This record gives sequence, structure tokens and C-alpha cells, in this order.
Amino acid sequence: MPKLKPEDLDRIAAKMKKTINLREGESRARVIVHMGTCGIAAGARTVMTALMEEIEKRDLKDVILTLSSCAGFCSREPMVTVEMKNEPPVKYVDLTPDKAKEILEKHVIGGNIVKEYALAVGSERVL
Repeated sequence: MPKLKPEDLDRIAAKMKKTINLREGESRARVIVHMGTCGIAAGARTVMTALMEEIEKRDLKDVILTLSSCAGFCSREPMVTVEMKNEPPVKYVDLTPDKAKEILEKHVIGGNIVKEYALAVGSERVL
């Protein structure tokens, strides 16, 4: 195995920083892909990959992309929850990579809920 050079470490650090910022950085929006077993079986990995690529392509620094376990609606997977600052969360269901990109464009960037894919707005439980 070849030895790592300082520039290799810099490249790795930059890549990891980008990954961490996608999950934990300051943001105006958080996009959560539900990736429990049911979500993965239904295609959540392709949805996650499409969102990662689109966020990187658009250089969206204020959008956090993260994952979560099952949201309890297994028959409606793949699912994504969009949380915008100062707005109730929106759960989107029955997604494909193209639908996820449309949600990113219209809701996360444009501020308009994509009603045809939305299951619920706000919390499902009252505490």
C-alpha cells in the first residue's frame, strides 16, 4: 500500500468536511431521508444518492442532508421529511429520485410545498 502524502490528507479532510456539513452544518433547511429496512428495500438509497448529487451540483451550502430510521409508514416508502427554518416539517412519500429532485427544487429552494407528493405537514403527535 502506498504511503499517504500531505496533499492526500488535505483531499480526504476536505471530502470529510463536506460530508459532515451535509449532516450537521448550519442550515436553513434539513432534508431527512428515511432509511429503515423498509425504506432501503423500497429504494431510499437511490433517493439519497440523487439528493446528494443534486445538492453538490447546485453547491447548496445551507441545506443539511441526513438520514433517519423508519417513520412508521412502511407502505409509503421511500420517504423524505423536509424541515425548513420556522416552518412545520413536511413528509413526502412514494418517492423516486426524480420526485426527490423536484422537491429539492420546488420546496427546499423555491419555498413551495409539492402537494402531490406530501403526506403530512407538521408533527404527527401532540405532546
